[in-house]
Amino acid sequence: MMWSLLGVLIVIVGFILRFNPLIVVTVAGLVTGIVAHLPLTKILAQFGTSFVTNRYMSLFILILPVIGLMERYGLKEQAEALIGKVKAATTGRLLILYLLLRELSSALGLTSLGGHAQMVRPLVAPMAEGAAKAKFGPISDATQYKIRAHSAAVDNIGLFFGEDIFIAIGAILLMKGFFDQLNIPVTPIGMAMWGIPTAITAFLVHSVRLFLLDRSLAREYPATPKMEPSLASTKNSGQGGVD
Repeated sequence: MMWSLLGVLIVIVGFILRFNPLIVVTVAGLVTGIVAHLPLTKILAQFGTSFVTNRYMSLFILILPVIGLMERYGLKEQAEALIGKVKAATTGRLLILYLLLRELSSALGLTSLGGHAQMVRPLVAPMAEGAAKAKFGPISDATQYKIRAHSAAVDNIGLFFGEDIFIAIGAILLMKGFFDQLNIPVTPIGMAMWGIPTAITAFLVHSVRLFLLDRSLAREYPATPKMEPSLASTKNSGQGGVD
């Protein structure tokens, strides 16, 4: 009976040792099927069925390898370099912009445009870190983790409050069915309209938090005073005279 949990142990050990998640999950699934004395053809058929019916399997099998390949060829580094060229960009401003885009796209039903695996890890978090490095120079590991946490939170908040405005989202349809059973007349568009003030409030509140994040980074990494041009030229001319 305990052997049936071997797949769970493989997943735990694989993630602790930081092996490739796709390989870990695939091996765990194969081992679990073999321990359960399933034929190999049935195990492969189950993988195929899950691939077709479960969007999370599609995420692992299709999106993650593509993201991993792009990261290997410098996607994160290019994202950092790109945002570093924008002088007005700060970590907070960048995340506020992504929060707005995430809410708007989710409100239109385009919930798959963002996400931690396909957007936050390869693009949003590196760009947020790049904005901080361009403004303050090298940053500590603790600051990096803080920025990554805020990047992930922005995606969660934008999706959570934005999708409730879309009339065909599961939560709206679930509430519609529940109220219909109680003979309470409601419409999906009516419930979605009530989600707009909540989404706007969430955007404003979290934008303030991101503004405070910029303030916190500025206190943690005070700007180095720049040398006045006249003083710099005098110093250079003095060095030239000595030479």
